[in-house]
Amino acid sequence: MAAAAVRYLRAGPVEALPRPELRCVREDERAPVDPGEFRRVLGSFASGVTVVTAPAAEGEDGPAGFACQSFSSLSLDPPLVAFMVGRTSTTWPRIARAGAFCVNVLSAAQGPLCRAFARSGTDKFAGVDHDAAPVSGAPRLAGTLAWIDCAIHAVHTGGDHLIVVGRVNALGAGDGTDEQPLLFHKGRFL
Repeated sequence: MAAAAVRYLRAGPVEALPRPELRCVREDERAPVDPGEFRRVLGSFASGVTVVTAPAAEGEDGPAGFACQSFSSLSLDPPLVAFMVGRTSTTWPRIARAGAFCVNVLSAAQGPLCRAFARSGTDKFAGVDHDAAPVSGAPRLAGTLAWIDCAIHAVHTGGDHLIVVGRVNALGAGDGTDEQPLLFHKGRFL
């Protein structure tokens, strides 16, 4: 099967499928799954933890950021990543207005930093050491394992979340130490 996949990929560019019609899910289409049970079961999947930041957009007081565990690489060519954000997020509109973001991959020692960025209504950058990502100017947090500097490429609906696709413009990893990533599993950090 792997050999067939390699042959397929070597055959040349893959033609994109037509875009599906985007629409809201109707009440009669909702699956009969208890939200608490959904969260409990899906919590069995350990995920890495990031902080997504954005530079201050015109008219904004300062940069924006939020803790995000729903981050993933998406495409190698072109280089794309994705993260999911709740539609009710108060930080997302600020990131959208900026049009760019930086994904900061947290180390195991950065649980307190993650908690600070998970709070609403506070100055999340107070006392946080950071510099500007090279292309977007979004905050690049000190001490992270890696950073990915992106421009917003596309936004798709996904139930009560938005799927944000970013085109990678620059990226980098830490100093090569054997630091472990911050993981979230069954409601707690590992």
